[in-house]
Amino acid sequence: MKPKVQTLGSPVACERREGGRVKLSTFIPLKIRKRGASKVVVRPDGQLDAPGKAVAQIDKPLLVALTRAFYWQQLLDDGVVGSGSEIAQREGLHHSTVNELLRLTLLDPAIIQSILAGRQPRCMSLLWFQRNPLPSDWVAQREVVAAFDA
Repeated sequence: MKPKVQTLGSPVACERREGGRVKLSTFIPLKIRKRGASKVVVRPDGQLDAPGKAVAQIDKPLLVALTRAFYWQQLLDDGVVGSGSEIAQREGLHHSTVNELLRLTLLDPAIIQSILAGRQPRCMSLLWFQRNPLPSDWVAQREVVAAFDA
């Protein structure tokens, strides 16, 4: 994911004098990156607790989707509903939406824990999961997530 604003150097302060007045301006280099529908500001020094990861930044849409997916999976496991299409009908959603979200129940528990703690890679959002299906093998999933940090 390309940043919208790229840092070009260190902070620069400029002072201009016009008559008896002094005008100050400061340029502060920032990186602004999109994360789903929101934008995240990365400090100029680029130092984060873990490179490529947000520091305890809960992605609420992803968390809600994960919760719904596990609830729906429980309904399927208990026999309350017979299929994802039946869930879609009850919830007033398209069946493909329900099936996309049900794929979240196949995530590696370590990935789920990182999402719950807000430590998932910044570019891992609900939109990312909808556009990029993960493999069902947990080891392969970890490799895909590790590639985010590279």
